[in-house]
Order: sequence, then structure tokens, then C-alpha cells
Amino acid sequence: MLLNIRFKSTYFFSFILFILLVSCSQKGITSVKPKKKSIKKNKIITGANQTELYLPIIKNKNFAVVANQTSVIKNNGKNIHLVDFLKQKFPNKIKKVFAPEHGFRGNADAGEHILNGMDTKTGLPIISLYGKNKKPTNEQIKDLDLIIFDIQDVGVRFYTYITTLHYVMEACAENKIPLIILDRPNPNAYYIDGPVLEKEQQSFVGMHPIPTVYGMTIGEYAKMINGEKWLENNVKCKLTIIPIKNYSHQSKYDLPIKPSPNLPNAKAINLYPSLAFFEGTTVSCGRGTNKQFQLFGSPFLPKEKYKFSFIPKPNFGAKHPKHEGKICYGKNLENSPFITKLNLKWLIDAYQNTTDKKTFFNSFFKKLAGTKKLQQQIIDNLSEDQIRESWKSNLENFKKIRSNYLLYK
Repeated sequence: MLLNIRFKSTYFFSFILFILLVSCSQKGITSVKPKKKSIKKNKIITGANQTELYLPIIKNKNFAVVANQTSVIKNNGKNIHLVDFLKQKFPNKIKKVFAPEHGFRGNADAGEHILNGMDTKTGLPIISLYGKNKKPTNEQIKDLDLIIFDIQDVGVRFYTYITTLHYVMEACAENKIPLIILDRPNPNAYYIDGPVLEKEQQSFVGMHPIPTVYGMTIGEYAKMINGEKWLENNVKCKLTIIPIKNYSHQSKYDLPIKPSPNLPNAKAINLYPSLAFFEGTTVSCGRGTNKQFQLFGSPFLPKEKYKFSFIPKPNFGAKHPKHEGKICYGKNLENSPFITKLNLKWLIDAYQNTTDKKTFFNSFFKKLAGTKKLQQQIIDNLSEDQIRESWKSNLENFKKIRSNYLLYK
């Protein structure tokens, strides 16, 4: 009897360990087991930096890379762009680069249409996935054996890199091309908050029924896209995920490279989920300053109450910022405490104090919010607690769905 119990215990432990380290829960998804290395304790290692796990997979294959300025790895102690590294390794096998919003080198404004072109450093063709062509065409991928996806995300629904991921997965599934995702940490993974997107509000800034902040890495999110059958015609993409090493959703991770022109630092990334709602209003989030998404203001807010002021001017990442050349009154949040949930008070107070209530919200707000309810709740003077209560049921349901796709604690 004792021998039997020991056997069962050993078998159970081995089975759980195998599931956690080797495979994902969906058929057709592979999570490659990291090899043991002598590394600094608790140092986070991105999927892209574990080249020993994916170079053997892509060897002798024709491939493309979905990348931007964040797709950087360490090679011989120095930073090198993943595309430059792969061009050196496989000069005749890497065929092209697909670029998301802001472009391959990350120098375009938000919303600016990106044109196809040629990368001057590598000579590779650059195909934009932002603008008219959001999804790789059959013609663009017919010469490929696989695609690699390596983009740093920030874990917010209206940050468009997860929409690009969706379309890349769909194109791969339809053409039976495997996709390798080099996973990276989500700097906002430690909480889940906000209204869950309603189907009628689907757009490029929100395609799936998820909350504003969803607490998943891009690898985990890809698993959810597959598992929840969100791709057109319920197709499934063959995924291989190179997981992050020494990482959990509670890990502190400061991004080494800014993910887009207007998220310059950790403070902006922390405040972005809360302040970006202002993008659908007459309030500026600081585009056209050097403190983007660390302050907010408007010419229509009373200077007696909002004593901080700034004047938006054209700069890198904002050629024509909102309220360009006008004095905006608002708040400077660059030294505010680190937040661990959405702050609706700034938005509610701004609406209550603005002199332009009739034009305060624009049509984009509902797309950002993912629901038409939030705008009406603010107009109806509901408190933040009352608004949060209306999210509760959908958030709990999402958390249950999310739990099926997690790779990290």
C-alpha cells in the first residue's frame, strides 16, 4: 500500500512538471522548454534572448519576422536588433519584415499610415501591417515556411500590437504557416481592470471581448486567440511559443526600449491605461510635450482648479498634437504614486469641470472604452465605485477564461 502511494505521488508530480514546462493546453501549440544555463538569479530572460531554442527550428527555413524597434536581443554582450542578427545568421533565408503601427524602426506617429519600403541596413523589404493592409496577404507570405513574431506589448486592449498579432495568426492559419512567438514581459500584467469590450464596438483598437487591462503576455494572448476561436472561420494557428525565463505576472520589468514614440518611460506605461481614455475627448494626454501620458490638460478646464499648464507643440511622435500652440490646464502626474488599477477619477473630474461638456466626448471614446455605457455613466454623474460595480460580472468571467491560457503565475 505504501509503495503504491509513493508511486502515485511520484507519477503525479512528474505529470504536473511535464505539463508546466513542456506543453501548452491547446493542440497545435508548443511551448519550448528552456535549457538550464548558469545565469544571474531571478534575471528575466525574454524569449528572443533564448536563441538556442528557436534557431534550430528556423534553420534551413524561409521565414519573415514581425518586428519593430523593441525587437532587440543581446549578442556577445551587445544589443542587436533581432532582424540584423537573423540576417547575419541566415542571410538568404530571412525574406522580409512585417511592421506594426509606428513602423519597423518605431519612428511614426500614432495613427499615421505606414508605407511599404526597404530597410536600408539589411536590404530587406518592409511590409506595413498598419493602414490599408492590416493582414499579410497570401501573395506576401506564399514564399515562407514560417513567421517569427517579436514585439514588446504593454498589455492594454487599445494598444494595437495585439490586433496585429490577430491578423498575423489568421494569415498563418489560412496558409498553414507556423508562427513562432518570442514572448516578452507585460509591464502591466499585475492587474486586470476596465470594461470588457462589447461586440458592436470592435475596431482596430479593440477586437476581442477583453477588459482594458487584461494581464497576459503576448504569448499567452496568442493562446487565448486560438483557444477562444477568435480567428475568422474558427481557424487555428500552429503556434510555437518561446517563453520568458524567471518571470511571473508580478515581476517588475522596466522596458529597455520604449514601445512607441509616446510611451517614453515606465511612468507613462503605468499611467497609459488610465490616461488613454482622454484620447476620445477634448483633453490632451501630453502628446506634443516631453511628458507624454504623464500629464493631461485642456484649454476648457478651469485654471483656478487645474493649476498646472502646458502648451503642446509638434515633436517626434506628434506632428500635429491636440490643442497645438494653446495653453492647456490640467495635472502633472510624473511624480504621482505608482497605480495598480485604472484611475477613473481624473476622467470623471475633467468632465465635471470642463466648459465644453457638449463636445467633450468624440466618437472614438466608445471604441477606446469598448462600450457605450461608460460615456453615459460619466454624463449621468455616476461615481467611480458605481461604474466599477457595473464591470464586476464581466471581469470575473474574463478571469476564468484567462486562467486557461496562462504560461506564468
